[in-house]
Amino acid sequence: MVKPSKAVVSTRLRDRNGASVELPWGQLGFDYLEGVQPWRTFVWRYGQKNYSGSYWSATMSDHVIYESRLELANLLLADFDASVKCIAAQPFLITAVIEGRVRKHIPDFAMLNESGPMIVDVKPARKLAIPQIAFTLEWSRVLVEELGWQYVIASEPDPVVGENVRFLAGYRRAWLFPADLIEELKSGAVDGRTFVEACRAFPATPVRVVKATLLHLLWAGWFGVDLGAPLQSSMVLTRGQS
Repeated sequence: MVKPSKAVVSTRLRDRNGASVELPWGQLGFDYLEGVQPWRTFVWRYGQKNYSGSYWSATMSDHVIYESRLELANLLLADFDASVKCIAAQPFLITAVIEGRVRKHIPDFAMLNESGPMIVDVKPARKLAIPQIAFTLEWSRVLVEELGWQYVIASEPDPVVGENVRFLAGYRRAWLFPADLIEELKSGAVDGRTFVEACRAFPATPVRVVKATLLHLLWAGWFGVDLGAPLQSSMVLTRGQS
C-alpha cells in the first residue's frame, strides 16, 4: 500500500475571493470547500481533444466546470442524485511526498452527500490499468480515506442511465414550470397513471406544459423512474423519494 509522508502532505485551494490558501492535509475540512473556486480553469482552443465547459447545476444553483464529456456525464449523475448537497470542481491541489518524490494531484470533484464528504476522480475505464494513473489514484485514495472521507473513481456510466439523466436534465430548472401545476401534480392527482395519461389529465392546460412539468418532477425525484430502462410514455408514475 502507498503510504504518503504525513509531514509533507499539504493542500492548496482558492477561497471565494480567489485567494490561494494552503492547509496541512489533516486540517482540510469540507467547510473550506463550500464556495471554493476551482484550483485550475480550462483553456478552450480549436482542435483540443477534450470537450471542457461549464454546466448549470440545479444542486448548486450555479455553474460547475468540467474538463471532458466523461466528467460532464458524471456531473449530471451527481446533480440528479438527491443525496448530493454540494459539488465543487477541481477543488484543490494536493502535494505529497510519495516514495521519495514530490507528487501533485488535483481531484476532479469534491462532493457532499448524506454519508459525508466525497472526492471523485473521473477516468475512462480503459485507462485505469495504466501504471502511472493507477498509482496516482491509489495514493489519492489513501490520503482521502485518512480524512475519513469517501473516495470514488467514476468511469463511463451505464449508457441507458446516462442518456435518461441527460434528457431529464433539460427540465431541471424549477422556475420554468407553473408553480400551481407542480403542486397539483404533487397532490396525488396522477399517481398510478401512465405518463401519457397524466399528460392528458388537465384539459385546461396544454399537454406540452403538463408533459414538461412531469419531466421536471421526474428529474426532481418526486416520481420514481427506472433509469435502467428507456423512458416511455407507458411508464407508470409512482411516488418517489422527494
